[in-house]
Amino acid sequence: MADMSLFPYVPRGEQEELVEFIRKAVVERRNAVIESGTGTGKTICSLVGVLEDQPYHKFKVLYLTRTKSQQKQVISEIRMINAKRSTFCVAIQGRTTTTCPMMFSDPELSSGSPDELSKWCSEFKKRKGKEGGCPYFDRISNIDVDVLISEMRTNLPDPESFQRACLEKGLCPYEMSKIAIPFADVVCAPYPFLLSPASRLAFLGWMEVIMSDLVIIVDEAHNVPDYLRDIITTEYTKRALDYVDKEAGEWGDPVVFEDIRVTDITNVMRVCFDVASKEYLKGDDGLIPPYFLQEELMSRLMVTSNSLDTICKSLIDLGEIVVAKKKEMRKLPRSYMRSLGSFIRRWMDCDDECFAKLINGGDRISFEAYCMDPYLAAEPFRSCRSSIHMSGTLEPLEEYAEELGLDDAIMRSFKSPFDPANLLTLCATDVTTRHDDMSREPEMISYLEDWVVRIVQTVVRNVAVFFPSYDMMNRFIVDDVPERTGRDVYVEVRGMSQMDLMDTVDNFRTSEGSVLFAVAGGRISEGLDFPDKDLEIAIIVGIPYPYPTVKMESLIRYSDFRFGNGWEHVVRTPTIRKMRQARGRLIRSETDRGVCVVLDKRVPALPGFDIDGHDDIIPRIRSFFENE
Repeated sequence: MADMSLFPYVPRGEQEELVEFIRKAVVERRNAVIESGTGTGKTICSLVGVLEDQPYHKFKVLYLTRTKSQQKQVISEIRMINAKRSTFCVAIQGRTTTTCPMMFSDPELSSGSPDELSKWCSEFKKRKGKEGGCPYFDRISNIDVDVLISEMRTNLPDPESFQRACLEKGLCPYEMSKIAIPFADVVCAPYPFLLSPASRLAFLGWMEVIMSDLVIIVDEAHNVPDYLRDIITTEYTKRALDYVDKEAGEWGDPVVFEDIRVTDITNVMRVCFDVASKEYLKGDDGLIPPYFLQEELMSRLMVTSNSLDTICKSLIDLGEIVVAKKKEMRKLPRSYMRSLGSFIRRWMDCDDECFAKLINGGDRISFEAYCMDPYLAAEPFRSCRSSIHMSGTLEPLEEYAEELGLDDAIMRSFKSPFDPANLLTLCATDVTTRHDDMSREPEMISYLEDWVVRIVQTVVRNVAVFFPSYDMMNRFIVDDVPERTGRDVYVEVRGMSQMDLMDTVDNFRTSEGSVLFAVAGGRISEGLDFPDKDLEIAIIVGIPYPYPTVKMESLIRYSDFRFGNGWEHVVRTPTIRKMRQARGRLIRSETDRGVCVVLDKRVPALPGFDIDGHDDIIPRIRSFFENE
């Protein structure tokens, strides 16, 4: 069994085995892929398992998270470990208005990419001690680094506390975090710091570590494959051409090749969008030939492939001039001409079979080179000393490891130690969200709505209703379902800010017997905890299969080619994960109790999602809570 000397709690269930499993992976320099059920203590077990042998092997630990709340949990557990052995952890977040006080003055900066914000920031730092510099950065030179590190080791501040303390002293929280990072035993950071190629080298430089001396812990790892696909994917909207025209006009519509000007390029690009939409768009998107765009551009501009590359270089060079000028003016160093040139060049480079070239329709017409294989961006996990991939919903583990190319991975699932009797999962078998059934029976939506109203009115408990899409949620709202429940109903609105989202959730939590409308697979269903009485009933409306698109069909075909199980890999497995994540909001501690009801007759035949029955749903809900 594992040495649990760093473990700050009384071990329960399989925690000792989990710690030892992780320790073994680190000692043997291997990757570990782990499904760890609710209550297994993923955060503390991964930290203890990794840190146990750190003094002997001199590696550094990077804990990758998706959300700020996960960072706070890491810091909280490090404080407990620190009471047993000195362990220094620094959490860093990207440049935002909370980490960079200079961003308050210009709302445009909130839309800046990490690269743009880095260049914008560097312009201020170059003027250190001079007029027009950054006073928050200038004051850092007066800081005694030894005192700073000593205070941070003692207090182990979470990101928000550290940011407040820095701002009170007139210091830049972002730059202060960078100063502390080299001294840390554990660094906690969002995914992009390591996984984005644009920021990786700089970040490793801040940590003063090479990949082979780095142990990575990946939280909520079930999100990683899609995240890695998005990193490599490139997209360009038709609307962006208007910004290119405006920028070009401000610079006299420069010539980019022979007698071809910038607006000649944008006009031809618009024609390419129109032709692709007319010939290939089917519904929301369409698959276009791999070389469609470059061939259309060469034909309509009457240039060769080498000349097209020269045009791209000219657009990028012009953009660099614009960027330099904007940096001088302390504006966001963004150039739309450069973005266009970079996109066309990247598009031409995306000629591997793992890319699907798409035209997207709707309100946001765009060209997209969609990367179907996360292997390309998963290289950090293959070059580090060891990586620990954990989630409560990661099975099938072999599929995850194969997709990321973790050939040496050790794999295991650890069950939740909580009493299974605390969770009751039921299924209504007279309804479904299956498209054919809903088309054949228009009244099916009314049946689903009636079920939601009846369940909500059965007991006075906080209820979350998870929909397969925003469209279906909005249909329920239009049909006055919130009013019919007779309860306060709070809604997860598409695209709402993090602050508005948390306000909505907090209001729901503090309103007894209230209802929360959310989307399966959204931020609420996967990223937030609802302990104790905050949430006691979860209703999953239908099976949240993704809407069929050409992009999805392309991914299924590619997965068939690579894994031999395309539909299961692309559709069924992620859908079951969504359902398990939504249900998982109910039980966050050993004393939590809850009921999950899935409104779909297909669930009993769905592997990987167990139910306790499908009869007498309302009486069983009532009885469950009466027997507390």
